[in-house]
Amino acid sequence: MKFLSLIWRGLLRRKTRTAFTLLSIVVAFVLFGMLSVIRVAFTLGVDVIGADRLTTIHNVSIIQLLPESYLERIRAVPGVSRATHATWFGGVYQDPANFFAQMAVEPEEWLAMYPEYVVTDEVKAAWLADRTGALVGRGLAERFDWSVGDRVPLQGTIFRPQGGGAWEFNIVGFYDGAERGVDTSQFFFHRDYLAEAFGDRPFGLVGWYVTQIDEPDRAPQIAEAIDGRFANSPAETKTATEKAFVQAFASQIGDIGSIMTAISVAVLFTILLVAGNTMAQSIRERTSELAVLKTLGFSNTRVLILVLAESCAIAGLGGGLGLALAWAITLGGDPTNGMLPAFFLPARDLALGGLLVVVLGLATGTLPGLQAMRLRIVDALRKV
Repeated sequence: MKFLSLIWRGLLRRKTRTAFTLLSIVVAFVLFGMLSVIRVAFTLGVDVIGADRLTTIHNVSIIQLLPESYLERIRAVPGVSRATHATWFGGVYQDPANFFAQMAVEPEEWLAMYPEYVVTDEVKAAWLADRTGALVGRGLAERFDWSVGDRVPLQGTIFRPQGGGAWEFNIVGFYDGAERGVDTSQFFFHRDYLAEAFGDRPFGLVGWYVTQIDEPDRAPQIAEAIDGRFANSPAETKTATEKAFVQAFASQIGDIGSIMTAISVAVLFTILLVAGNTMAQSIRERTSELAVLKTLGFSNTRVLILVLAESCAIAGLGGGLGLALAWAITLGGDPTNGMLPAFFLPARDLALGGLLVVVLGLATGTLPGLQAMRLRIVDALRKV
């Protein structure tokens, strides 16, 4: 700490240059943080999804429905501990722009399958008791200012109720996420209510199956066993881990992870060159000052440490400020009204950003520091 004034004076030697270098680092790390947020958002928070769940869809497409009779056959597969199903509803609330996920499910089995959806015992009991009851994510409820007891009409685009008109749902309660990143923008209701639209005709179809398995390491084998049960049937299946299922949706618009990584690398490499050039130029301008320090007894190692401390200081200040700004920008949550529910900067990426700040500081200061360390006093003073 006793050499802090030397470091500070070095940074202020060329105030304008230091300010622009600092600003470029701030911008770079704001971009790094926002790209990390976008990557998480477009993978729908896939990192928090259970590793012990499989998803089974129709082999042709997810829009093709599967027979409800498959449920017991899936439950009978060795390694399967629990199975349930869901069906996409696709209703419209007030305006087609008000998009959010709506699914018809078996309430008790669904909550058991997804322990990350946190509900109170009272809300669970109310949902089970109300045939038209809907369980709504906290984020979705806040978006539309819904309260418990509200009647919500949804205009069906796939399924029509008997007699026409809109489907009426009673909001019985809200669910929260057990951790950040859990999607709380969804709308769940009783599948029995949906089946009633078919009157005396049995519905008998579901959208997809979700399976919980005992051993996640055996997921490929269990998935193959599930699909094998329905091979050569009119409705063959395709089973994969829930993580792969969600990633497949994100991949429809491209490999977001690779795109974001490539942009981040390009930005940080550019800033590395800018900051490295700044530090090298600063050392060249201070050749005589470094010679004086060595004359006063500063060792080569101490001179190297001073240069590295200076580069790490500017990297730390700029990178820290940039990451803090990126984090602050995401505090407001999803800016797209439900299209990107998992909109936040993960702690893992914050830690990675901190590591990159240190790497940037050391990388930009090492070469100028080595040059300063090898500087001969006589040669330096000769140039004065």
